[in-house]
Order: sequence, then structure tokens, then C-alpha cells
Amino acid sequence: MALELEKIKNALSCAINAHVHDDKKTKLAAVLIILCGKDPYVIMTERPKTMHHHAGEISFPGGMWEKDDADLLATALRETEEEMGVKIPRNQVIGQLRPVTTLNSGFTIYPFITIQEKALLIKPSSEIESILKIPIIPLLKTMGDDNDPTHKSIEEMHTFKFQNYLIWGASARMLRQIVGILSKNSLF
Repeated sequence: MALELEKIKNALSCAINAHVHDDKKTKLAAVLIILCGKDPYVIMTERPKTMHHHAGEISFPGGMWEKDDADLLATALRETEEEMGVKIPRNQVIGQLRPVTTLNSGFTIYPFITIQEKALLIKPSSEIESILKIPIIPLLKTMGDDNDPTHKSIEEMHTFKFQNYLIWGASARMLRQIVGILSKNSLF
């Protein structure tokens, strides 16, 4: 494993609390933030424009918690396998970020993190328009304020850019947390 990826892994590693905290005010969801390769990239998905929630948006693989899921980490792993055909073992999840709430669709999303040394064989389902493999450090350096009034701004709204893609909303708030963690550890 490359030194940079090892340092990122150390910075993002933390205890995992995947228990379901259903406050009945929002719907629960979970995503998996997958970092890969010795020159670390993050895997994100482009949602089809036909989807009911978050159509056309750039997001992490994941989805809604179901009562059959043992916990929220199980949700993230199940949804990642359903969307991308990738089975990540529980013991390869190294940490999590603070949950974020979507304003438009009323979800509280629990983000979990895995680091994979090698590229994954991805077979996207119909829930995915395209798979994006985005170099993580260059992506994080594109952070800007989100001034789009249609995004129903709250205190801390950000955007990130990759090629012609704009990442905003809950996904951007998750990436912002990664910026903070890596900055605190002098990696960014």
C-alpha cells in the first residue's frame, strides 16, 4: 500500500457505530465511501435522471435502510453490492463520518469508509448511470461554496468539481468532512 493511502487510512480510521437511530423524523440511509489504489481515488456514482430521489446527482453508493438490515453498515454494504456488484466485507470498513441530512428528500445518511488497495471489478446496475473514479486529493482541492439557491442552502453548503460534474448537497458535506479530517492530520 502506498504511503499516501496508508496515511489517509490512518486519518479516516475510527470506531464504527452502525446502530439504527430511527427518530421517525427522517428516513434512514447509508452510503459507502470507497477509496482505492495507491494513487487514491474515490468511487462515486451518477444517478439516472429517471430516479425518484436525487435524479442525475453524483453520490456515493448506498441507499435506504430496510428493516431486514442488521444495522446501517449492513445497509451500506447491501446497497453497494446491489448498485455496483461489489461485495465489501464488513471487516474492511475502517470508519465513518458524521451523518448528514438531506433537505429535499428528508433522509439522514450515515457514511461509512473503506479503503481498497486494488481496483474493484464494478458491474453497475440500472440504478447507476455511470461510475466515476475521481482522484481524491485533486477533488478535495476543488471545494467551493454552494451559492445555488435551488439547492435550499443551509449553513454549510459546498460544491466539488470533477470534469463536467458538480458534486453538491449531502455528498459534498461528506467530502467536506474528509477535507477537515485530512487537514487536521496535515495530509491536505
